[in-house]
Amino acid sequence: MKIVIVGAGSVGFQLANNLIEENNDVVLIEKDADRAKYAMNSLDCLVINGEGNNPEILKEAGINKAEFFISVTDSDEVNMIVCGLVSSEFMVPYKIARVRKVDYSGRFMLQKSFLGIDYIVNPEIEAARAITRIIDYGAVSDIMLFEETKSQMRNITVRNGSLLVNRSIEEIKHLIEEEFLIALILRDNDYIIPSGDMVIRENDKLYLIATDDSFERIFNILGRKKMKLNKILLAGGGKVGYHIASHLLQKNDETNVLSKISGFFTKKQRRRITIIDKNYEKCKFLSEQFPGAMVINSDISDENLFEDAQLANYDSIVAATDNEELNLVTAIYAKTRGIKRTIALVKKNSYVHIGTDLGIDVTISQKTSVVNTILKFIRRGNIKSVHSLSGGMVEVIEFSVENGSKADGKTIKELKLPYHTLIVSITRGKESIIPSGDHTIRSGDNLIVIAKKEHMKKVEDLFTIPT
Repeated sequence: MKIVIVGAGSVGFQLANNLIEENNDVVLIEKDADRAKYAMNSLDCLVINGEGNNPEILKEAGINKAEFFISVTDSDEVNMIVCGLVSSEFMVPYKIARVRKVDYSGRFMLQKSFLGIDYIVNPEIEAARAITRIIDYGAVSDIMLFEETKSQMRNITVRNGSLLVNRSIEEIKHLIEEEFLIALILRDNDYIIPSGDMVIRENDKLYLIATDDSFERIFNILGRKKMKLNKILLAGGGKVGYHIASHLLQKNDETNVLSKISGFFTKKQRRRITIIDKNYEKCKFLSEQFPGAMVINSDISDENLFEDAQLANYDSIVAATDNEELNLVTAIYAKTRGIKRTIALVKKNSYVHIGTDLGIDVTISQKTSVVNTILKFIRRGNIKSVHSLSGGMVEVIEFSVENGSKADGKTIKELKLPYHTLIVSITRGKESIIPSGDHTIRSGDNLIVIAKKEHMKKVEDLFTIPT
């Protein structure tokens, strides 16, 4: 499949890298010479140094043979105009644009195929959606939800003194009498699909599959009891903070637009919210927009603020300023002041691991949220959900098994899955199964599969009918 991407920034680069690993024919267009040079030296694809709104550059990229055109530059206007140009001049089936401004991604995007754009991705809404979902589940850990199954994936970092340390997985399953699977272990920046005799070490990051009820009991056993987060401190009143507050306070005039774009606003639960931002004009605007919230005009880095405003009494803090380093420091400091659950927003994927190592409960990568959303659209059809781990090194994908596919009617061990590929869950009707190699795959089954990204195309071919 041929895919043309405009913009080799952090999102465009990661997206291209993921798609290349799946053996797609990717062409990357970037106007900045230094970014283009870096992409040329790092990615196994054609990189063109030029303007994405130049028809000759688009022709050089092979736009007429592309199935997808994706514009993820830093400019909303460029992304929309380039998609409009491609729509009017070339026969590309699908055009995707990253658009930040709600004025653009809201009212106008509800019109069918505005400027020929088939799919809009708003980074701030995607990040806010991920954060509010985590708040809804108590911010005990990061959480990956799937569309057609009750199974979830969550992670646990094994700390010093944990009852999991120096126990084998078989021992842990006897210790925790719940239906769950340790599907993946991140150890020393390497992913391991474990066997039952593998021994868990301190600082391992475990990815578990279970239902919500089972997770609640598992976390209770591990000393991380789920709690309702009703008093929430929001550090940062920018775009992400605004969307988070809109959800938490159920701001009806915005939810009508945003929910249609992203499926974002779902649960209705009244909470006490305090928003802190150092920009006075921004605070004034937030006070007008959210009369049910307390808005404090102050610098979150002021250590006296926590005592003066009695912030240590809050259940949770969300550090969502535009400064990712400040977000990490704020979440760490809040933990020392007694705030029980901490969430930090970052842009660099490497900071996700740093946040975990520093004891922050959940660290969200805005870039990964956007890439996952785009990948899900590209792979739609029998693919229901896409989650990337560690910058896309490993992916967790929800498949629907097509009738007559290679996997239909075969046991898992007969499939000869690629190395380090694991089917971790099967949903059949209302039944959720954590399978063994002897389980038979049937058409209509919903599967959750973990695999390295370079194997995903082979895995997908097992469950789909070639077109």
